Amino acid sequence: MFTLRNIGIHSSHENTIFIREDSPLTHSEGFKVLTRVFVHFNGSKIIATLNTVHSNLLKEGEAGLSEEAMIRLNVKDGDTIVVKHLQPISSLGYVRAKIYGKELSETAYQEIIKDVVEGLYSNIELAAFVTACAGNNMKINEMVYLTKAMISVGQQIKWEQAVIFDKHCVGGLPGNRTTPIVVSIVAAAGLIIPKTSSKAITSPAGTADMMETITKVNLSVEEIKEVVKKENACLAWGGGVKLSPADDLLIYVEKALDIDSEAQMVASVLSKKAAAGSTDVVIDIPYGKTAKVRSHEEALKLKYYFEVVGEAIGLKVIVLITDGSQPIGRGIGPALEALDVLAVLKNEPDAPADLRERSILIAGKLLEIAHSCSEAEGKKMAEDILASGKAFEKFKAICNAQGGFNIPEKGKYTFDVISDVYGIVTEIDNRKLARIAKLAGAPKSPGAGIIFYAPLHKKISKGDVLYSIYAEGKGQLEYVKEYLKSVNHLIVIK
Repeated sequence: MFTLRNIGIHSSHENTIFIREDSPLTHSEGFKVLTRVFVHFNGSKIIATLNTVHSNLLKEGEAGLSEEAMIRLNVKDGDTIVVKHLQPISSLGYVRAKIYGKELSETAYQEIIKDVVEGLYSNIELAAFVTACAGNNMKINEMVYLTKAMISVGQQIKWEQAVIFDKHCVGGLPGNRTTPIVVSIVAAAGLIIPKTSSKAITSPAGTADMMETITKVNLSVEEIKEVVKKENACLAWGGGVKLSPADDLLIYVEKALDIDSEAQMVASVLSKKAAAGSTDVVIDIPYGKTAKVRSHEEALKLKYYFEVVGEAIGLKVIVLITDGSQPIGRGIGPALEALDVLAVLKNEPDAPADLRERSILIAGKLLEIAHSCSEAEGKKMAEDILASGKAFEKFKAICNAQGGFNIPEKGKYTFDVISDVYGIVTEIDNRKLARIAKLAGAPKSPGAGIIFYAPLHKKISKGDVLYSIYAEGKGQLEYVKEYLKSVNHLIVIK
């Protein structure tokens, strides 16, 4: 037993416990650094990674927990906790088999994912599993098994309606914020589309980050159902309802390793769609030299995976392969993307035409499915709803149902990047643009990011503004300026 002391250490997603190196427990029980242990309190328990201290940070008989562990165990300073050995994790045998190239069964994936969600895996063990599944190491049936396992361990939303629509973009394209526009159009047309979206993982903004500059996105399942009942749709943060809790843990490790596994992408997307109760899903796969998906061949392969796995879990999946050679819209960053979305919804004359067209394309495809009509008819319906102002009214209604409607604000510190040459824009590096927006503070600083003025094929004159950088602090802006000195070939003008 130990008396808990709050030592104020943040350890991200991993539960961590700290005890003195000279504690009798480390000797009598054989606990070593990075040992996984059970921590018990008042009938509850968590699994934590052990670290030892050899300073006076802790007194004899005291233990410290990371802030995340304290929240999960619901303990406070001075509480008494009990530390016990963790039994061997049998599912790690399957992980080792996968490392050596073995094909795993459905039972194996079920056990692995169950143990992951229960917190039995350390970050090292999670990294081993993610790495073993990366590349071309998973067969199509294994993707199905992984997807089903991820669905089974999370919360699932049930709907009264027989047909529930959804859409998704695989990402990798700055500013591609079609979701709020698409949802507003199809909800105004009477379709049911309870949209849950993610926050940024490696990008300057996720849809949830963008929506959070306008309205409340952290909704419970009950609140989601209430909003959808009232407005046919919602625009909520999926992480708040734990639809696929294993996915959040795997993505955290993928980000650290800079691994983007096709199999885990498919399982991630489709598990969340199935858990949200969707039946018909349109998936946008942009491809381009500096997009997440680099080639048309890769896009076609991913399309096949989505369709086959979708069918196996009872989802109707329609895939659109689109141009990912440049940013969509002008804003890159939560508030700046939100302003683009509002401009399109309000039919403003200078609204980004590419964002409008891509949104109409996706919304039209959903309407085509719903009404069993032609592609042209579906697209025309989407155009008419947007042009009439009904989509904007629906968007405002959804926001008000979620907690209110606010106009986002740009960062107050700005810097214009000026062209010093004449010519035509022939190439844009999406990844470098995204990096600049992140260095400016996005998404943590909602008003930070980029407004981009130099799309492909645009004629550029010397002195033209290529893009404007926005930050919420002078220090962030100066940091970006310094970074720009080392950047080459971000925008190629010939």
